[in-house]
Amino acid sequence: MKIKEAKAVLENSGQEQVIKALAGLGTDARESLIEQIGSIDFAAVARMKRLIEDGDRGQDLSGIEPAPVVKPTDEERDAARVIGERALAEGNVGVILVAGGQGTRLGFDGPKGCFPIGPITNKTLFEVHARKILALERKHGPVPFYVMTSSVNDAPTRSYFENNKYLGLNPDRVMFFEQGMYPVLDSAGHVVMDRADHIFMAPDGHGGVLKALLNTGMITDMEKRGVETLFYFQVDNGLVEIADPVFVGMHIDRSAQMSVKVCAKRDPDEGLGVTVVRDGRTAIVEYTELTDEQKNERGPAGELKLLYGSVAIHVFSRTFLKHEAEAQLPLHRAHKKVPYCNEAGETIKPSEPNAYKFEKFIFDALPDADNVLILEFKREDEFSPVKNAEGDDSPATAKRDMMLKCARWLESAGVEVKKDASGSPINRIEIDPCYAIDAEELAGKLEQGFAVSADTNLSG
Repeated sequence: MKIKEAKAVLENSGQEQVIKALAGLGTDARESLIEQIGSIDFAAVARMKRLIEDGDRGQDLSGIEPAPVVKPTDEERDAARVIGERALAEGNVGVILVAGGQGTRLGFDGPKGCFPIGPITNKTLFEVHARKILALERKHGPVPFYVMTSSVNDAPTRSYFENNKYLGLNPDRVMFFEQGMYPVLDSAGHVVMDRADHIFMAPDGHGGVLKALLNTGMITDMEKRGVETLFYFQVDNGLVEIADPVFVGMHIDRSAQMSVKVCAKRDPDEGLGVTVVRDGRTAIVEYTELTDEQKNERGPAGELKLLYGSVAIHVFSRTFLKHEAEAQLPLHRAHKKVPYCNEAGETIKPSEPNAYKFEKFIFDALPDADNVLILEFKREDEFSPVKNAEGDDSPATAKRDMMLKCARWLESAGVEVKKDASGSPINRIEIDPCYAIDAEELAGKLEQGFAVSADTNLSG
């Protein structure tokens, strides 16, 4: 992009303040800013400006009802598992990992995926996930692995995998791609500059994975590899059962375009979006958009009416994923404190929210799907995220839940696991997915008389 083109784009978008900034820059700084201008989607900026102008209208949620949730029988699970395992064996299943976040909230300097979480081994979240994929590959065949990073952590994430020999995975099947970035706007719809030669940018949200897959050629890669079904999850959940054959099989059997795993909420105020039917379409509504009355409404048996929450575990058909990548997901705005450059060229960190960040959410694709599967799962088996340094959803609770899951597997195999008064194992337990990917495989490997009498790490 030349300076004349940059000025025309800025003028058409009402960003004359950036034109003024360009005039005061030296050659190198001006070229850098022009390059950044060329990378910005100003059609999206126009949508952002309209969202600011429209104000806080919110959604009409007056007519929402709980979406139907599938609770399969053992026979249905067995039948679905056969279908899912066949799809894995035929190489038709890929995995998408959203891993653009940093470990800042955990007091960790680096990609969140590099945070150590193994109860005994201190395996990182990346390693825990990679071992599950490797176990799937050993059992069924190749599983392409698409890892979404961000501009902040792309280089360190790639270096981590390279320096650790891709955690045992085949490098040809591990693809990294960066999520997109959006400029931040002030209340007048002007892009915020945090330096005289730089526009402040922020990640475009987990829904940005769709456009990023398209723009970086990952969807084309999926087509070449014959991948028809994509399992999607987020990096902070160490308990996730990646490409669970039952979930994959039910998605395929029902010809679903998008599938969602849900669990019962801990309480009405838990921060999970709820699955609903609105205007005849299935959707997920963020908990922040619900009224207190809606959050607390009860059914005939005293259960929460909006009981089931989504934990960002999905399965997509590739064709639907591509369709949504080519469409426009809604934008969501948030009023935030954003550093800005004043007229003197100084970067100011405000004490109050001064600008709007915009994001896309992956679940906003759901209403576009004609065939949807919403599958119930047990929280204790598949969901224990690492979001906070302490308290709920922290490293301590994640490690505890990983050990409790291992304990249940051992107990189902007839092994006694001694526990303390709170029900947690007295000794630390960790089971490598490459040793056993599920309770059945573990039971088949344990020798008669196996006991947990000390810290136990079963690796394979």
